[in-house]
Amino acid sequence: MDLSRRDLVTGVGTVALASLLPAAATAAAGSSAPRRTSLRPVAAKRGFTSKAVEAEIARVKAKIADPEIAWLFENCYPNTLDTTVQLGETDGKPDTFVITGDIDAMWLRDSSAQLQTYVHLTPKDAGLRRVFQGALQRQARCILIDPYANAFMKDPTAKSNLGARTDLTEMKPGVAERKWEIDSLCYPMRLAHAYWTATRDKAPFDSLWAEGMAKAVATLREQQRIEGPGPYRFQRRDTSSTETLMLGGYGAPTRKVGLIHSGFRPSDDACVFPFLIPSNLFAVSALRMLAVVLREARGDSTAAAACEAFAAEVRTALDEHGKMTDGKGGEVWAFEVDGFGNALFMDDANVPSLSALPLLGSAERNDPLYRRTAALAWSERNPYFFKGSAAEGIGGPHAGMDLIWPMSIITRALLSDDDAVIRQCLHWLKTTHGGTGFMHESFHKDDPTKFTRSWFAWANGLFGDLILDLERRKPTLLAATY
Repeated sequence: MDLSRRDLVTGVGTVALASLLPAAATAAAGSSAPRRTSLRPVAAKRGFTSKAVEAEIARVKAKIADPEIAWLFENCYPNTLDTTVQLGETDGKPDTFVITGDIDAMWLRDSSAQLQTYVHLTPKDAGLRRVFQGALQRQARCILIDPYANAFMKDPTAKSNLGARTDLTEMKPGVAERKWEIDSLCYPMRLAHAYWTATRDKAPFDSLWAEGMAKAVATLREQQRIEGPGPYRFQRRDTSSTETLMLGGYGAPTRKVGLIHSGFRPSDDACVFPFLIPSNLFAVSALRMLAVVLREARGDSTAAAACEAFAAEVRTALDEHGKMTDGKGGEVWAFEVDGFGNALFMDDANVPSLSALPLLGSAERNDPLYRRTAALAWSERNPYFFKGSAAEGIGGPHAGMDLIWPMSIITRALLSDDDAVIRQCLHWLKTTHGGTGFMHESFHKDDPTKFTRSWFAWANGLFGDLILDLERRKPTLLAATY
């Protein structure tokens, strides 16, 4: 089925996506009545079942006093394994293809984030380790197909099924979409580091993986564009400015200051200014994470040192060019800059965002600069901060005005130490899933029955992360009702 990704993800409600949902989720969609029956697929129809994950669900659910939050956790936390992983072998090695949910393609970003929620359980489950091994190998093969692509087909010889075949760029077989986004290469580095730290398992970190990571680092270097514009350009035959890049597909002009250019944001929307600051900050932390794996798992001190030097170079450029005034005499991180002194302040719910920097190791949660930035992002200074009768939170141009992303509410709760703030976030998450029992891409600030993407595994997994975080950090909050 040849579908436009924008057609898939921007339709409000459930009708357009109903045919793509698991049967149980489809039955519940649109219902405002409480449902306490599990909406997981029956065991025989799940993509993968992990005993460690099942035990974690039972352990944590028993500590949740609010029945609807417990139900949401049971539905959401295993959603990636239940519905999006497709297991196989390539060249005798594990191969794991991970779709986002309602879109039949694998995003490097989403697949990494979807699996990250289970990494702490990999030491307890050999089968789960094999899932991760296969994902890391698949991501390396994808990067070697095209390091500028953000999404890939399961069949590496297939043409895109997302309506991207007419894009004015170099579309290669196996590529679903070719929007250059810095974070697409950073997320596999972060996942590799998390898996290595949890398991000390060298199996996935072979020569193929190393070749993929070397290609990723070289591409990030190339997009500093010090020696010229580089090979990447992208234009789409679409009337929306968020879907294409100006000036022949290279994007807005920049002064070359050592920052990395990004064509698109994690939302897959085009950047206004090509130096996307949250993604550059993520690149710094991801390169440092990659250096750890290269040095410890592969004994490659030379490549590790090169990653660390690159990270330090980008960090210096960020400190010099990535900040702006908050309008109150203080300083905050900008969202995008051009190196000429022009800056844009906003925030987008997708991660990396300014609000979510500590989740990616890109800032300390109590760092004053980060705290000022996050507070400004959660305010009317951010044009994509919406406040309504149902909730308040951050959205973005991708879904549209007045649409709040649950991901932003989850991020706020994960990074807050204020019990009242966390309680409010839990209440909003409980009352805005539109009766479906799952998180969505976005919902209307005044009417949560109007939402986009009924089957969005990343948001489901992030909700699971929040519950696990609270179980460790603030268990008394799970012992309350909302």
